[in-house]
Amino acid sequence: MKRIWLMILVLCLMMMPASGLGEAQLAENRGESIPLDEEPAADEISPDDVPEEEELEEEIMEGRALQYGDEGDDVLELQTRLKDLKYYTGSLSGRYREGTRAAVKTFQGDNGLEKTGIADPETQTLIFSAKYRPLRYGASGDEVKRLQARLTELGYYKGKLSGKFLGGTQKSLRQFQEKNGLTATGAADVRTQQKIYSTDAIAKNDTAEQDLAGYLVGGEDGSGSQTAATDTATAYKKTLRSGSSGTLVKQLQTRMTELGYYDGPISGNFAKKTLRAVKTIQTQNGLKATGQVDESTWNVIFNEAGIVMPDATPKPTPEPTPVPYAITVDVTNQVTSVYGLDENGAYTIPVRQMLCSTGTKANPSDVGDWVLNGRHAKWCEFPKWGNSYARYWTRINSNIAFHSPIYTAVSLDAMKTSSYKMLGNRASHGCIRLTVEDAKWIYENIGAGTVVSIREDMPSDPELRDALKLPPLKKGTSIPVETPVPTPEPEYDASAVPEITRKLKKNSEGPDVYWVQRRLQELGYYKGYAGGKMLNGTVNALKAFQKASGIYASGEVDARTMAILTQSATATETPVQETPAPAAAGGAETAQPEATPAPTFDPDADG
Repeated sequence: MKRIWLMILVLCLMMMPASGLGEAQLAENRGESIPLDEEPAADEISPDDVPEEEELEEEIMEGRALQYGDEGDDVLELQTRLKDLKYYTGSLSGRYREGTRAAVKTFQGDNGLEKTGIADPETQTLIFSAKYRPLRYGASGDEVKRLQARLTELGYYKGKLSGKFLGGTQKSLRQFQEKNGLTATGAADVRTQQKIYSTDAIAKNDTAEQDLAGYLVGGEDGSGSQTAATDTATAYKKTLRSGSSGTLVKQLQTRMTELGYYDGPISGNFAKKTLRAVKTIQTQNGLKATGQVDESTWNVIFNEAGIVMPDATPKPTPEPTPVPYAITVDVTNQVTSVYGLDENGAYTIPVRQMLCSTGTKANPSDVGDWVLNGRHAKWCEFPKWGNSYARYWTRINSNIAFHSPIYTAVSLDAMKTSSYKMLGNRASHGCIRLTVEDAKWIYENIGAGTVVSIREDMPSDPELRDALKLPPLKKGTSIPVETPVPTPEPEYDASAVPEITRKLKKNSEGPDVYWVQRRLQELGYYKGYAGGKMLNGTVNALKAFQKASGIYASGEVDARTMAILTQSATATETPVQETPAPAAAGGAETAQPEATPAPTFDPDADG
């Protein structure tokens, strides 16, 4: 009967909706990208999403210490978890025998615990919260493949991502460990993996200078000057966040209790009360209240003589700095534009414009305004699309991201050239593809809070697309000859009328064309990119201007057209025409539509 109820429970779990899946699993089910080295955004952690320390401690303490001879469901759960971690290879019997004891001993040794073979509460806590399992020579599977991918990214591993831990993987691990101050065992123990997947892992070609930030304390004279730490300083080791557990969390809880910020149990579990205490310390001491114990927060808690206590006046929080950029993805022209702030605080100043590939008609990009949360990764994988990869992944929403062209492997020379050559055309499954250099610029310069506006309603701008045309790739490599950027605009003076010595027509280029484009912009006829090359956007604007001026709408600049443009530029008593000319008969030749300004974002607005 018990087995029947277990089968019913399993069937119910299998029929649960996909909403219970994590974001990465949902992305994989949709065929979208899975970042290989993603860091969660600090501002996504809410105290309401975190359990109480007492709940965690009570749950652990209610359970018994498990040892040889015990039987029951708790033994079965322990065996199942140890099997997931590849420590236990026996049957899931629910009976604690020699195989289970040996697995527990091995786990305890790998995690710095006494090898008793008894699964006491501390051992069980680590088993059920373990993020990594040690990987050694001879191991295989997806975890080894991910390890190889990360070592490739850091420049240590040059082999195939085989998922098999052999001599090449072992050698690259030793090199990583030596470079990062770890014991060079050639095995990926828990500590080594924590370092490998951290943001401060030192790459093979990095020139690593000794980082003394964790060993500095404030000057005793209150000046804030930095002096070498004394023996009592507590060095920062790694970031602690909700869900962390272990000795460092106990050390943190103990110190916060001494300071009067924390009154919960010294459980070693970073849960709700710990999160609240950390945020309170950050608020009191003028730090951003992220709830994460990064290096600056750690030093305030352990190493700063002038820490502000709970009942004291808080330090003033630094004035928030505005988000420096806003981004528009123009689906019509397949161009991504980055705008900076003008003197009025609006995003109107073009900073960078980049040719891109948005989603196809069948798999369109998500139109709308999206606020970035800061998640990014140097490599991502697309498991549902032939195990392809991309570099410099910056998340837009749960479905799509900015990233480079497609790669066939986690290797710098494995770019799929067809993906590169399709830039400027709809080609992706919804993500925004960019050149490697442009994707890298987004990755390095665009942070949390940036608004990305994906739009399908912007007017055609052939002049801009021409200015951003792709350079060819160098032979034998995946590197462009040069990074495509628009030609910088020269200085413009409406009164400095160029001498017309030729008829300007489609495909004409030069300063005279640039002057005409700028003049037509001032008059409200041309809304496109002024780069000094005359294409259909300029031709159509000229036709509209000529028709409104009562002359033949040739779309070319002859002496008569130039005289009218010049007259309107120099006649100060004549108001500048602001209204675009009406559409031409038949709709074949129309005035250029009104330009859409760079997006602004109101967080209080609906929709």
